[in-house]
Amino acid sequence: MNVNIEKTDAPLYISKVSELNQGKDLKIYVVTFGCQQNEADSEKIRGLAQAMGYTVTDKSEDADLIILNTCAIREHAEVKALSMLGRLKNLKLDKPEMLIGLAGCMAGEEHNIVRIKRDFKYVDFTLEPNMLDRLPYLIYSALADGERTFIHGLDRGDITEGMPHVRQSKHRAWVSIMYGCNNFCSYCIVPYVRGRERSRSMYDILAECRELVNGGCREITLLGQNVNSYNAECDFADLVKAIAELEGDFKIKFMTSHPKDVSDKLIDVMSKTPKVAAHFHLPLQSGSDKILAAMNRTYSKAGFLSTVEKLRRANPEISLSTDIIVGFPGESEEDFLDTLDVLSRVRFDTVYSFIYSPRNGTPAAVMENQVDKDLKSVRMSRLLELQDKISLDCALKYENKVLRILIDESEEKGGKCILKGRADNNKLVIIEGDKNAVGSYQSVKIVRAQAFNMYGKIINDKGI
Repeated sequence: MNVNIEKTDAPLYISKVSELNQGKDLKIYVVTFGCQQNEADSEKIRGLAQAMGYTVTDKSEDADLIILNTCAIREHAEVKALSMLGRLKNLKLDKPEMLIGLAGCMAGEEHNIVRIKRDFKYVDFTLEPNMLDRLPYLIYSALADGERTFIHGLDRGDITEGMPHVRQSKHRAWVSIMYGCNNFCSYCIVPYVRGRERSRSMYDILAECRELVNGGCREITLLGQNVNSYNAECDFADLVKAIAELEGDFKIKFMTSHPKDVSDKLIDVMSKTPKVAAHFHLPLQSGSDKILAAMNRTYSKAGFLSTVEKLRRANPEISLSTDIIVGFPGESEEDFLDTLDVLSRVRFDTVYSFIYSPRNGTPAAVMENQVDKDLKSVRMSRLLELQDKISLDCALKYENKVLRILIDESEEKGGKCILKGRADNNKLVIIEGDKNAVGSYQSVKIVRAQAFNMYGKIINDKGI
């Protein structure tokens, strides 16, 4: 069934599904692909399912409801999701009453909807990322009427508040402050599947953050496709400042930022607000002005370097990470060398690099001068070789320093308790300690640093 639902009553359908599920021990299994926004969306999916009588399981074979929350930013993510979806066919054959849904950005692409309807006939519904509150309706339709339901092309432009969450961590939390994107970078599918920018009310965000901190959360990461273009009752800098003024011992992080929206005001707030982590993820994508223009990134190499200079002038200890796309259409050797030049000059702590893959429906997919696959791979290797050395150099400066680490998890290994956590610079820190430290801040002396993680020793026995 194809539907274009303008409005459904989520509480009503939560109640209807709960009645159908009454007395049954039902479980939901959610698999998340892609970005932190998808992770946050999956927490809402689990929350809605729990309200309908499902409990969360980490085993697909135990599930009565399976939802793949997908990513369409890169081809590799789509291939992984479709591969997993294919493997679910046998589970469905063994358990015909099981429901299977496809959510996330792939569900926002019409060609994927057509493919799912045609080739994956055991999939019961699809759910666009802007439609999470429609989940109870979709499940009710599948349970009560046996209907396959595909919602597509409905960009309401509103925000649904108050959806329940099942958060993955008690001490770290994702908080979405805005949705959608207005940038239309020529390689990116996000504006087409997540719609235009919509900012949540500052008051709703503050209420959510206050509740999290009061519940013991120690780190809040603010999320948005272009998080620093937030604009509701205040701008992003004022929002960060207002959250930092909440009582409690916690840190604020945010992602993903666009270089064009890094204001002097935001830099000033970060440098003067101890609760804001001294880390900035600033996607470069390319160091070539020609390629940046073709990407519709709206800044220049010089402008990007000027922003970095401002950030480091305000806080010389700030750590920087970035995204790089290798092999964008028309990228010449000179263009690629411009990218390497920026890496050498900025010396990012971490670089997330990707080989360009065409996304159906984006302008870049039909551009001429697509770069040869083998050449893209060679350039990626050259970039990684340079950045690995830079990342190691950046990490070595932390050796013998004491950092404040939020402990995330513990595991028994070789008769020892191994703790893992992240520093302000977003580096993974591995420590030997007590599992009771999970969820607390610890003072940790870095004894050995590597390019992608660090090893430390707790110098106090109590959380700080």
